[in-house]
Amino acid sequence: MSFVESEERRDLRQVAAELGTKYGHDYALRKIRAGEPLDELWAEAAKLGFLGVNIPEEFGGGGAGIYELSLILEELSAAGSGLLMMVVTPAICASIISRYGTPDQQRRWLPGFSDGSSIMAFAITEPEAGSNSHKLTTTGRRDSDGGGWIVNGRKVFISGVDQAEAVMVVGRTEDAKTGKLKPALWIVPTDAPGFEFKPIEMDVLMPERQYMLYLDDVQLPADALVGSEDAALLQLFAGLNPERIMVAALAIGTARYALDKAVAYAKERTVWSGPIGSHQGIAHPLAQVKVELELAKLMMQKAATLYDAGDDMGAADAANMAKYAAAEVNVRAVDQAIQSHGGNGLASEYGLGTLLGVSRVSRIAPVSREMLLNYVAQNTLGLPKSY
Repeated sequence: MSFVESEERRDLRQVAAELGTKYGHDYALRKIRAGEPLDELWAEAAKLGFLGVNIPEEFGGGGAGIYELSLILEELSAAGSGLLMMVVTPAICASIISRYGTPDQQRRWLPGFSDGSSIMAFAITEPEAGSNSHKLTTTGRRDSDGGGWIVNGRKVFISGVDQAEAVMVVGRTEDAKTGKLKPALWIVPTDAPGFEFKPIEMDVLMPERQYMLYLDDVQLPADALVGSEDAALLQLFAGLNPERIMVAALAIGTARYALDKAVAYAKERTVWSGPIGSHQGIAHPLAQVKVELELAKLMMQKAATLYDAGDDMGAADAANMAKYAAAEVNVRAVDQAIQSHGGNGLASEYGLGTLLGVSRVSRIAPVSREMLLNYVAQNTLGLPKSY
């Protein structure tokens, strides 16, 4: 792994940053307050090839990796206009389908993911199970003639279902030999009979709405099952590592946005003898954020490099650590940026108060900091399981 990005990656960063700056935080806020997704930004990102950069070239993608996808999201977020559905469709769903989907599934979905015309949501969290994927109650069984599936269950806090053509649902099937439930993934069209989704009212300013899903005897064809029935756990991990890397990119970009705003203000705002940035009470906390931000970014880049190299276990350790570190510095950066602005930090003119809720989300979703620490304790350090 090189600590110096290639010229191609630097060029990609520049173009992504230019796109993010073209739209910016003010655009995102206008859309959020109007209850609308960032359609114009999504469409232009697709036109530039950003949404499919990690998808194989044979399906219209760029043939690159999660590293490239994550740097695009980082730069868009650093401009104040991150796209959460980039975490879901091209990172999670496309990664799973590219690696484990059937040829028909790949031909059906990947071209649309590449050009932005198809959006797929991802549903794993349940009201009772929370982050515990071993306790999922969403189940699928073969229908009476064995040619399809009947899926039942509930899901909660599922992003962007209103924008999606389908949802990749994580559930469980019963092993015919052992009777035990094992993980499985199905692609469920959002207009399927028996599938219903209802918005969850949130006090967080985000363009993507959160939904509760109800699956009541949803009948699906045999090819709705993603890949192989016996490979579901591997398929799930193939999507969760990119998810953590991309959430880290979103958090790092948001932290960069907040830090840049704080530094610019600290240079310009003059009180008493000079700019407030000359006072260590302002300068040191911002410097600390910068240090932690660069450390989180290095871990994210390591995770993406390992994932793209096919080292799933190494990528899992790094991806969980990257997501943890990025979320922590995101919260710290936004808090310190507001503190550095004083009362102006909560004035609409400065665009920082709106980041309080969304920065806090990065500590909770898609997996909480506590579960990340559990992973590191048990899988990296080899400590006994606590639950």
